[in-house]
Amino acid sequence: MVAPAEPKPAVAFVGLGVMGYPMAGHLARAGYPVSVYNRNPSRALAWCEAFSGRRAATPAEAAAGADFVMSCVGNDDDVRAVLEGPQGVLAGIGAGAVVIDHTTTSASLAEELADACGRRGVGFLDAPVSGGEAGAQRGQLSIMVGGPAALVERARPVLSSYGRTVTRVGEAGFGQRCKMVNQICIAGILQGLAEGLQLALASGLDIDAVVEVVGGGAAQSWQLDNRARTMARGEFDFGFAIDWMIKDLGICLAEAARLHIDLPLTRLVESYYEELQTRGLGRCDTSALIRRLRG
Repeated sequence: MVAPAEPKPAVAFVGLGVMGYPMAGHLARAGYPVSVYNRNPSRALAWCEAFSGRRAATPAEAAAGADFVMSCVGNDDDVRAVLEGPQGVLAGIGAGAVVIDHTTTSASLAEELADACGRRGVGFLDAPVSGGEAGAQRGQLSIMVGGPAALVERARPVLSSYGRTVTRVGEAGFGQRCKMVNQICIAGILQGLAEGLQLALASGLDIDAVVEVVGGGAAQSWQLDNRARTMARGEFDFGFAIDWMIKDLGICLAEAARLHIDLPLTRLVESYYEELQTRGLGRCDTSALIRRLRG
């Protein structure tokens, strides 16, 4: 006789934006009992209609009884509000549970939250993700995790519901520092891709042929494969918004200042994004860098 499978741990997901909505959906599909909270309740209601789960009125209510609580919101202040506010996650979570923050934030906030959780007997992992909306929808995100090794292993099965890779990169705060590296690299690659495409377009080259041949060599990248053709066509109504990239690059530059290092290309590309933002393009995908060159 086959022994019945052990029940899966209860999870809560706070923040059902373009990333959190599908991430929470993968947890439900994987058979986890899921409670959700979103600042706009209609979004949570829609999620509950699409998936099997329970809608909570507050983050504290969502966290009550949960073994793992994931958050994915906007910025440092949003994270503090949903975790440490009067009706926040820490007001409802039980000792022994684990908070996993997927928001891209400062490393100092991650360290602050690790301390706050520790004082309550709660585990904490900072676990920003890379892969964008498409990666979240496919459950193919790259998750960079900061926190104790044993805690990461405990959370790995849950994170693997939407993570193609789950990699511990160090203690609390190091997940966020790794995400900074990710965003710096993306910014530089996109600026180079924008300039390369500008030359290709001005020269009359066939963009499909350029992407094929360049993609077969040392210049291959995710951005080239997934964004070059849409950049050439002037399509930017999708993906990761410029507004959010400006926030992320600001975090990178603040960390660089703390470390007394210079990131000249990052500062330059941030200024380009700010220019596009002032032109009303803040909600466009980050690949809209080419708009600066094409007018």
